[in-house]
Amino acid sequence: MSDVARSQAGPPGTRAAHVASYYAATAMPAPDYPALAGETDCDVCVVGGGIAGCSTALHLAERGYRVVLLEDQRIGWGASGRSGAQAIFGLACGHEKIERYLGADDARKVFHVTIEGLDLIRSLIAKYSIACDWRQGQMHAAIKPRQYDELARWVDELAAIGYRAPRFVDRNEIASMIASDRYLGGLYDPNSGHLHPLNYTLGLASAAVSQGVRIFEGSRALSYQDGARVTVRTARGLVRAHHLVICANAYVNGLSPRLDSRIMPVLTYIVATERLGPERASALLPTNTAVTDINWVLDYFRRSADDRLLFGGRVSYSGYDPVNTENATRARMLRVFPQLGRTRIEYSWGGFVDITLSRAPNFGRLAPNVYYLQGFSGHGIVLTGIAGKLVAEAVAGTAERFDVFARIPHSRFPGGALFRRPALVLAMLYYRLRDWL
Repeated sequence: MSDVARSQAGPPGTRAAHVASYYAATAMPAPDYPALAGETDCDVCVVGGGIAGCSTALHLAERGYRVVLLEDQRIGWGASGRSGAQAIFGLACGHEKIERYLGADDARKVFHVTIEGLDLIRSLIAKYSIACDWRQGQMHAAIKPRQYDELARWVDELAAIGYRAPRFVDRNEIASMIASDRYLGGLYDPNSGHLHPLNYTLGLASAAVSQGVRIFEGSRALSYQDGARVTVRTARGLVRAHHLVICANAYVNGLSPRLDSRIMPVLTYIVATERLGPERASALLPTNTAVTDINWVLDYFRRSADDRLLFGGRVSYSGYDPVNTENATRARMLRVFPQLGRTRIEYSWGGFVDITLSRAPNFGRLAPNVYYLQGFSGHGIVLTGIAGKLVAEAVAGTAERFDVFARIPHSRFPGGALFRRPALVLAMLYYRLRDWL
């Protein structure tokens, strides 16, 4: 999200329009939910109207709980409605790191929760008739020989932990799947995929409402008081609940300093071309596979349902939107697809995603009846949805799976509130240098 888009957030009690993205321009009709006014009671109050919050609310309501969802702006206003929208197995931090944290058995459980997350996307789309352009197929692509070898090993490592869907793609085959000479090979997963993230989020919200969830937009949670019953205050109202689930991610906005200190919002950028037409779009990506390379500062791209190329790849760890974002992202696109040199960019946007220091997800409790989900670190399309199911299980008294994730250790970003971002920028220089080698 640009600095201008961030300023649109406005004071508590106001609602900004969705950022002017391709997704917003092609979003399904959705109601304007009212702002909370006055006091209300429920079993569970959920803070945050992205995929995590909507999935949490939906799964709780399916279990019979009375749920209130508070959203600061609009449903899908943050990263859930703006992302690269690739639904990918696993975690951003990698399986080996989780093994070091939790041991082999629990690490395998965590990994297979993400596979269940892919199944959950498909089942929710089917159950609630969510029109979000779901397409199967995703590719991790190698640019350098060392990455080629890494992906070849990865296929074997995934098979060893029980996931045999992905296969290795050599240079000849990848040339038939991506019309670019940039890539040496890849790991293709037919079980992963891509979708329209804003429509998916809006669809989850609609499903939640159909199960009895009350949604309030323009209702930022300003503070909460824990206890046997939790009270959550907004600018014009108050919610009393037996349980609270915070799913605010990059927009926790001081609601909990403890949560703020464990995540860092970073800016990512995406462009969408003009409509290419079926023939040109199919020529770029004949199998309609979503693609991401495996550089630290990576490129990712896919076709849209109306035959555009959606391309992302720039990251700002400083938190500021640099000048000429559209042209810089377009230049990265042309490095992959020089044949698009005369193609017009019709949409350009960005947004904050939350990362943790380790890139592992951060789930846990702030009190026995106050839960949180955050730190998805770029793997949010799959993990946010299944996280909502896990926290609903925990609220209902079956916390085993949630507690495995809660055992993943997390540290605060070094440097405190003033210096943590400059420290991160310096650290990222090392990884950028590795990308060039």
